[in-house]
Amino acid sequence: MLIRYATDSKGKPVKKAVIYTKEEHKISLDSIDKDAVFVITRLRDAGFAAYLVGGAVRDLLVGKKPKDFDIVTDATPSRIKKIFRNSRIIGKRFRLVHVLFGDKIFEVSTFRSIVDGSVGNSFGTMDEDVLRRDFSLNALYYDPGKEQIVDYVDGVKDIKKGIIRPVIPLDRIFIDDPVRMLRAVKYGATTGCKLPYSLKKKIRNSAQLLSPVSPSRLTEEVLKIINSGHSYEIVSSAIDTDLYAYLQPAATNLMLENRKYAKSYMESLRQLDAYISQNPECRLGDKLYFVLRDFVSNLTDWSLEVKNKASAADLYKKTWMQCRNYVLPMNPQRTELEYAVRKILTEYGVPVKIPKKRSRSYPAR
Repeated sequence: MLIRYATDSKGKPVKKAVIYTKEEHKISLDSIDKDAVFVITRLRDAGFAAYLVGGAVRDLLVGKKPKDFDIVTDATPSRIKKIFRNSRIIGKRFRLVHVLFGDKIFEVSTFRSIVDGSVGNSFGTMDEDVLRRDFSLNALYYDPGKEQIVDYVDGVKDIKKGIIRPVIPLDRIFIDDPVRMLRAVKYGATTGCKLPYSLKKKIRNSAQLLSPVSPSRLTEEVLKIINSGHSYEIVSSAIDTDLYAYLQPAATNLMLENRKYAKSYMESLRQLDAYISQNPECRLGDKLYFVLRDFVSNLTDWSLEVKNKASAADLYKKTWMQCRNYVLPMNPQRTELEYAVRKILTEYGVPVKIPKKRSRSYPAR
């Protein structure tokens, strides 16, 4: 184990970070996407610092295959764009760069400053950037050249202990960005790490902060849950911490009113996760089917509707509108919601046409 030092205002050495070597962290370079390593190498050859950061390092430490390999550097977006022709700058307030290799996208961000707190948009140093990371298990930096992990916040120890610990002070972390509460329960559900009592209590007491969050951002978070393959665990934790009422208020109210509905809803999420495991390239509509089917089953006596030869077009139109309101504030792609509703109705014998499946997949990010 190595130590990274800096100097204080008096010129005295101050411990900044712990550095774990390959023999200590056991991460193999073979488990890292070669194009991600190439991006980091190109940045370093151009004279900039560059590291893998966040969830990729966390997943590599626990032996999981990362879904994304995010990169952080001291190069500005304009400099990154000049180095990589196969890239584009995104974002309006804090700009990022997407470097593209075929259908793979590597997100490259510039170190962020704490001059404006934990949500400012100024560029900064690595020492500042780590203090902008939400939880310690996501605040680790990996250097593929030296095969070392740089740990400012004891994130490696927290992962070994199986706990989720905030980096940003608890009295500010959720006020600055309420969506961090959703990330906390998601990380707890997907990594097996526990939320300490103080953190869970803070989330429950702060749940109402999600109320003013935009529907587009909440849609993004709900779709991440649906796509994750861990929806049962995440939703269970979100219910326990009073967050799900802000993500899916209609479903939450029905579960609170009807224990049988709650049991059926959660079982559908278990089946959703199993379905994704067996069909990782399935479309979003197939996933929404599991989210909606318990709700649709209680809308009417479907066998009677079919027996009485009710208009399929009218049944579809009415059901689609009720499902649209049911999933609010989530606003999924209309064609995918239509596909899910039609798929459910055909199971009840309502003669509606199901659009042909497209090859496009909806991976979790």
